[in-house]
Amino acid sequence: MTSQSPTLPTADQIRRAPKVLLHDHLDGGLRPGTVVDLARATGYDALPETDPAKLGLWFREAADSGSLERYLETFAHTCAVMQTRDALFRVAAECAEDLAADGVVYAEVRYAPEQHLEGGLTLDEVVAAVNDGFREGERRAQAAGHRIRVGALLTAMRHAARALEIAELANAHRDAGVVGFDIAGAEAGYPPTRHLDAFEYLKRESNHFTIHAGEAFGLPSIWQALQWCGADRLGHGVRIIDDIRTAEDGTVTLGRLAAYVRDKRIPLEMCPTSNLQTGAVASYADHPIGLLRRLHFRVTVNTDNRLMSGTSMSREFELLTETFGYTLDDLQWFTVNAMKSAFIPFDERLAMINDVIKPGYAELKSEWLFKQTAVTSGSVGQKS
Repeated sequence: MTSQSPTLPTADQIRRAPKVLLHDHLDGGLRPGTVVDLARATGYDALPETDPAKLGLWFREAADSGSLERYLETFAHTCAVMQTRDALFRVAAECAEDLAADGVVYAEVRYAPEQHLEGGLTLDEVVAAVNDGFREGERRAQAAGHRIRVGALLTAMRHAARALEIAELANAHRDAGVVGFDIAGAEAGYPPTRHLDAFEYLKRESNHFTIHAGEAFGLPSIWQALQWCGADRLGHGVRIIDDIRTAEDGTVTLGRLAAYVRDKRIPLEMCPTSNLQTGAVASYADHPIGLLRRLHFRVTVNTDNRLMSGTSMSREFELLTETFGYTLDDLQWFTVNAMKSAFIPFDERLAMINDVIKPGYAELKSEWLFKQTAVTSGSVGQKS
């Protein structure tokens, strides 16, 4: 990182900056040591490695295949060890702790309850265990001097046929820590329109939902998620770039769908490292986030799967800073975007922006200005 630059934030400043995370999978963020512990406790003997360091490396290398399908295969191991109340509670609590330690002040973490029933739990018991774990993690974070609020998104798998059931589950627990609904899984061959009954139900209940769209599949996936299903946000949405043309002279022209997404301020839950791993983009420099930020789309930065990507919110911000030269002002812009787009009441979002996010960045900017003034004064003194 070019920390010598007077305009770029340091890694320490990025870590301390308040951050908001909207797209993070619970079963994609386990600590490698926890996977090993839970496998041992439950008798799961199919892990490729039993040393936590080696296992963490295996997950990252397996996810670096450039294929979304191969990427998704890694979740067989994490889901296998998340089949009891104690396991779900532990994973959720550690998730909240880890995010808080990284400076995340608000997070929406998603998971598919239907993938955690093999140990005999009911769907309601799965949700209760995870919610209890998040609350415990928030308490532990508070005790460690960190502030965080975690909301759950209940995910339905797009290749299955339980979307309406999971949507009803999300609605039943919406006052107990669940803030919305999502569908996930391989996009190709499983369009969001297969689950229209779930989305119609959620709209009737005035509930929030996001849809994984425009990651491994193109503009039709985004169009269906918005126009047929009525998604509040787009999970990833990187393929919106296919509807934007840049001429040789630099003139940018938006197609009708891209213009609609920007005009309607539809949030894009972008996950740069994950997008590289699944082959959605070729490099950080090629990631659409750079152009979309310049064009003022409602872009947010996210981790997707911290274990598989070996990442964190701080790491994602560092990579974007290195690639695009982003300043603290840019990072605040991404963070405010995310908080504006969260699935909690307006007054609570506004309070987080005005009482936590803006003051946090103001303090960092003031600190940076003080240091730059000191450096400049010192330089002048040495020259004279």
